[in-house]
Amino acid sequence: ILTPALFAAYPLAPAASMMGTNKSASVWGSAFAAWQYGRKIDLKWRVAASALMACLAGSALGAAALLYVPSDALRRALPFVLVLLLIYTLANKQLGQTHAPRYAGRQEAAVASLIGFLIGFYDGFFGPGTGSFFVFALVRVLGYDFLSASAHAKLFNTATNLAALVLLASKGHVWWHITAYLVVANLIGSFFGAKLAMKHGAGFVRWVFVFVV
Repeated sequence: ILTPALFAAYPLAPAASMMGTNKSASVWGSAFAAWQYGRKIDLKWRVAASALMACLAGSALGAAALLYVPSDALRRALPFVLVLLLIYTLANKQLGQTHAPRYAGRQEAAVASLIGFLIGFYDGFFGPGTGSFFVFALVRVLGYDFLSASAHAKLFNTATNLAALVLLASKGHVWWHITAYLVVANLIGSFFGAKLAMKHGAGFVRWVFVFVV
């Protein structure tokens, strides 16, 4: 949501600058939410470790591509992709209601890493909807419920945000003068969002997911 909001507020700004500014704020919000989830929810750290490395690599490559390749096609395609995702979620009413992982051990880590790399590349290159794509992939592919998927998605999203931020900041594509305001607002939103998710469970997260998409 933050990326299109920045594009709407600064329509003439370079895409890389908007992406870098977005990452400078959202990395704090996703990290704080991941920390909150980690205190209450059992995160699969063995699976997450390899997936985080894949997230970092994918996001760094995506951010590098952003500097040279226009993202206009993705911007036009995004609404249609989100509509398909919404229709699929609404049509499958039991999707993400129960936690039933489809893989285990190295196989689960490998699939999670592939998800992390692909969505990480997308996040570094473009970004909008990354959190939703992570949640959907973890629910649909790995069999997590929405609450567990959200917890892991925040962890993975922190890595993708961080990798893209480092690369874009090194190229001067961060508007630091508005970052502080975005960080404070993002942290406050993350605090209340994670609290509500853990209080009301997977069913509540599902409907928030539907609303956001």
